[in-house]
Amino acid sequence: MQSTEVTVRPIQTEADYEAALAEVGMLMDAAHESPEGDRLDVLATLVQAYEARHHAVTPPDPVDAIRFRMDQRGLRPRDLEPYLGAAGACPKC
Repeated sequence: MQSTEVTVRPIQTEADYEAALAEVGMLMDAAHESPEGDRLDVLATLVQAYEARHHAVTPPDPVDAIRFRMDQRGLRPRDLEPYLGAAGACPKC
């Protein structure tokens, strides 16, 4: 089996990151286990690591997320009663 070398550079700056994203976009249709597919795999891993360090998104508090979505849809706590039951009503408590 022939060895294929994939040469890439670390993503150290935002410009490097943007260039890597552009190349990932061009390689998205690369065949698996081809030189292009291998390059895509390596670049995607580097992009993922850079994003984790520089563009991390922390998940919201679940209750805040529900309240935000309710506000977006114009819902009140009372609108959830058919799904969650009335406030303070706990049949198993």
